[in-house]
Amino acid sequence: MDGNGRWAEQRSLPVAEGHRAGTRALRRTVEAAIDAELESLAVYAFSTENWTRPIDEVEDLMEIFGETIERELPDLAREGVRVRFVGRRDRAPDSLLRQIEALERDTADNTRLRLWICFDYGGRAEIVQAVQRIVASGVAADAVDEELIAANLADPEMPDPDLLIRTSGELRISNFLLWQLAYAELVFTETLWPDFGANDLRAALDQFAQRRRRFGGR
Repeated sequence: MDGNGRWAEQRSLPVAEGHRAGTRALRRTVEAAIDAELESLAVYAFSTENWTRPIDEVEDLMEIFGETIERELPDLAREGVRVRFVGRRDRAPDSLLRQIEALERDTADNTRLRLWICFDYGGRAEIVQAVQRIVASGVAADAVDEELIAANLADPEMPDPDLLIRTSGELRISNFLLWQLAYAELVFTETLWPDFGANDLRAALDQFAQRRRRFGGR
């Protein structure tokens, strides 16, 4: 979900207003995913590298995450969305961590759409941590395979994405789900994230439907 800062800059607004507009885009997109009868949606909300941004912006982001959990996500929960957060939790403010844990508890039995919010997440760090867990468990080297690594990722229940959508015209994946994206189809759009909505999601799904997925075969 990229382009919040540029969206705000184009409108001579503070960066925080771009992030707030981004939360509204998240709600629109989740609702569009429900309408499209998708089973799973993962979003990149905050990376491990985002902590290096100016402290005022990071503090605003933590506040906006709390606002989003309080104002936007409960309605989605009532529509049957199950919310899971993926990533580190030891650096989040205590108040935000309580909100995260409460939302996960309250939506645990929902089945209409699984929404994975990657927060304080990095793909390389996830793989390193998976390997550390495997080594610590004493597994022999020749017993390590793809299934074992996948089982030790941050949330083994998250399915590998079929489609990655990157907004704002950037042509990179920025350390997102490096293991899981091995055979995903990629769609890049010039649309800044705060302007993203149902039409953009449908356009990306239409592109995906025209792809022939070979998974390394012919």
